[in-house]
Amino acid sequence: MFKHIKEDISVVFERDPAARTHWEIITTYPGVHALIIHRLSHWVWGKRFFWIARFISHIGRWLTGIEIHPGATIGRRVFIDHGMGVVIGETAVIGDDCTLYHGVTLGGTSWNKGKRHPTLEQGVVIGAGAKVLGPIVIGKGAKIGSNAVVVKDVPENATAVGIPARILEQETNKQRDDMAEKIGFSAYAVSDNANDPMTKAIHALLDHAAAQDVKLQEVMAQLNKLGADVESDAEVGKAFDVDAFKKL
Repeated sequence: MFKHIKEDISVVFERDPAARTHWEIITTYPGVHALIIHRLSHWVWGKRFFWIARFISHIGRWLTGIEIHPGATIGRRVFIDHGMGVVIGETAVIGDDCTLYHGVTLGGTSWNKGKRHPTLEQGVVIGAGAKVLGPIVIGKGAKIGSNAVVVKDVPENATAVGIPARILEQETNKQRDDMAEKIGFSAYAVSDNANDPMTKAIHALLDHAAAQDVKLQEVMAQLNKLGADVESDAEVGKAFDVDAFKKL
């Protein structure tokens, strides 16, 4: 247990550039405090002193604003950043090297006993305010966007965003970026992680422009066959898949 606590403190330097000293982390980081208290309450829970374990976790909740059921299993080098409002249920399992931000809920969707909370595999990152619900599995290295509501399994190394959460298609994102560059601006600030109406409108315009490029090339090809003197840019539209855009 003490080895795990030492790792919980040391890992903060890797994931929070604001951390300066071990003393600062020990005295001012509620995520670290919550994990230390949980290590103790979980050990007591394992000895079947259930009320004492719950009372220890209740004190931790009062001190840190982070509620972790003593029955939850938490791996090594887990980092809870800021932490206020984090809730972790009894049968939740958090693997090594995971990161949770404030407002995250690892909750259940059933009142039935047994496994009813999520399992996070190694290296998962859960964004602020996200809700991961039910006995689902979040695969190794996956990322959950801020305020997402996840109720289905997420594959390894995938990114899930939205309500309900959907898996981002990396190829679609690349097509949008390419189109944005082509029409003269960078779309890095236009992110699928946002639910802003303006962002959605810009995405729709990019998708429409990509589809129009493909159609234009088809028209130009037909005109060339009819003998019209039309110069065509063979590269335009080559990167865009109309069928893929229709799936959005």
